[in-house]
Amino acid sequence: TMKPLSLGVFFLLVPTLVPALDPLSASLLMGGAAVTWQLFSPHSWLKCRLLECCNVKDTLNFSGKAMDLERKVFGQHLAVQLVLRALNANIHSKRPKKPLVMSFHGWTGTGKTFLSSIIAENLYQPGAPRRRFVHHFNTVLHFPHASHVHLYKEQLQNWIRGNVSACPRSLFIFSEMDQMPHGLIDSITPFLGYHEEIDGVYYGKAIFIFLNPKESAGTKGVTVFEYLCGFFQSQLIQKNLIDYFIPFLPLEYKHVKECVREELRAQGHPEDEGIITEIASSMIDYPSEEDIYSSKGCKTVASRVILSI
Repeated sequence: TMKPLSLGVFFLLVPTLVPALDPLSASLLMGGAAVTWQLFSPHSWLKCRLLECCNVKDTLNFSGKAMDLERKVFGQHLAVQLVLRALNANIHSKRPKKPLVMSFHGWTGTGKTFLSSIIAENLYQPGAPRRRFVHHFNTVLHFPHASHVHLYKEQLQNWIRGNVSACPRSLFIFSEMDQMPHGLIDSITPFLGYHEEIDGVYYGKAIFIFLNPKESAGTKGVTVFEYLCGFFQSQLIQKNLIDYFIPFLPLEYKHVKECVREELRAQGHPEDEGIITEIASSMIDYPSEEDIYSSKGCKTVASRVILSI
């Protein structure tokens, strides 16, 4: 690979070479040299456009982003505020003492996955491909067999170590934490603690998000909070490695109406108040005696809109 110093020497020589060339060749040479310089520069905008660059955005408009999130993630003002505050503190720290670790917990359809996807979309430079920096593990899909825990542990450690080495500001999202094989998540405990470096790798800029459904609560002998978050007897809890537990509240009738309204817009339909009221009313089903909340949140709104049009 050509180093920046070598490129600098090349640029010093370019003016002496150009007079010997015809105008077209000189233009091509200068243009090629400029492109080459951009591609090998560590903070190149062109490199981020054409290749892949994991530099986090230099400035994130957190006040504007909060307003944007509150318009998209309905009924979760507390969660949005906490998440933005946590991201702000981590991103603007020159060298965080530990990775940012957040647990999103709450009922299905309340916006946990949606909010994590918005974070992934907005964390990196505009236009930069994100597939190498955002890593989403679905427990049911990626870790289906409890008998293979030892293999999964090794694979997960290697994956995190390798990707953080390549991009310190890597984002790791774990969904369906209640289905996580017992003991597997403990394998990443060393990466989440207060360490300057581990085997030459610095993890302080990495971000870990765990998505936990509400339905896991209620097992005898286990605290509701601990089991709810899918961390039963986990070292992450025992060693206090989770920085923020973010609650996602159940959605009420007014929130579901906003989901339906947004979905109508997304599908290109007019905002028919009759359809909005009909769909939202049919989804409010908990508790059965009072019908205050939607037990599915907004999860089935899209399919209901399709059926109602």
